[in-house]
Amino acid sequence: MKKRKNTRGSSRIGAFLKNYAIMFVLVSFAVTCSMLLFLSSMDFEPSDIQKNAALTFGNIFLITAVVCAVDGLRRHVFFEIPLKNLLEATQKITEGDFSVRLKMPKFVNRDFRRIINAFNKMAEELSGLETLRTDFISNVSHEIKTPLAVIQNYSSLLRAAGLPESERVEYANKISESSKRLSGLVSNILKLNKLENQKIFPPAEEFDLSEQICECLLEFESIWEDKDITLDADIEEGITTVSDRELLSLVWNNLLSNAFKFTEKGGRVSVSLCSKGENVIFSVTDTGCGMSQETGARIFDKFYQGDTSHATLGNGLGLPLVKRVIDITGSDIAVESRLGEGSTFTVTLHSIED
Repeated sequence: MKKRKNTRGSSRIGAFLKNYAIMFVLVSFAVTCSMLLFLSSMDFEPSDIQKNAALTFGNIFLITAVVCAVDGLRRHVFFEIPLKNLLEATQKITEGDFSVRLKMPKFVNRDFRRIINAFNKMAEELSGLETLRTDFISNVSHEIKTPLAVIQNYSSLLRAAGLPESERVEYANKISESSKRLSGLVSNILKLNKLENQKIFPPAEEFDLSEQICECLLEFESIWEDKDITLDADIEEGITTVSDRELLSLVWNNLLSNAFKFTEKGGRVSVSLCSKGENVIFSVTDTGCGMSQETGARIFDKFYQGDTSHATLGNGLGLPLVKRVIDITGSDIAVESRLGEGSTFTVTLHSIED
């Protein structure tokens, strides 16, 4: 450590002497040229010239020292200190400390101010990404462990000798449900990761949106029949749009899936699709449990599930997928919900061709 400090001190002294020598030569040259031009037009005694030359040399020496000292102080305050702080903060970033922030010095030039502001913004973004990554890994680990634990437990129970047929079927169904949940979780993670990192998307194509909504609804026919849910469908025919068919199907399937999932037996689900000017409006309303204001504010967060009673039926990635597709397609989504009364999700697609 002492060797390092001695090396730094020696390098600073060497740099100062080098700058001093350069400055001294430049000042001496300028003053000598000026004096020669001045003396060429005047008549002085040689002794006076020698005396004044020595005095001038001393002045040059002193002026050079002052100029170098001021320049060194300027460099230290405006460049060396901010650069040292920047390097130390960068080292902390590389070591994984994303909480570091640079203070804005009072005496620093405009370029360094821009660098410091850019660094602090970068550190803030990295801190947010690290938090998301940590939460994501934590949530994924938790979500994967739950169905795996169920599969392991019921697999062990199936090995029991003399197990009744009814219990065997029940345990097998539990294993099947957990396997499906695990498969759905992995599938949604891959889809969301692809959408979050994908920069190039297939060219938009024109297709019949009314037909697509009807096809999505039919996929849930067995669910609404089993739960005796009344379905009100008001779908305007012949509405076409120019967009990504596959991406939009993710939106409809997830919104309809949630509507049927959260609606209790004997409830009602209303689906509508209509054109309004250059836009088209899709809405789905259920008579399920609804959401509180706090829950509604977080429904698009990854893995967040406000209603824990239905947690085993999902993985908290459906609505984040919907939000990502909405952002990609330049659409809008609005949510209205009241706790205990149900929810309405409304999607507005822009620039619709009828």
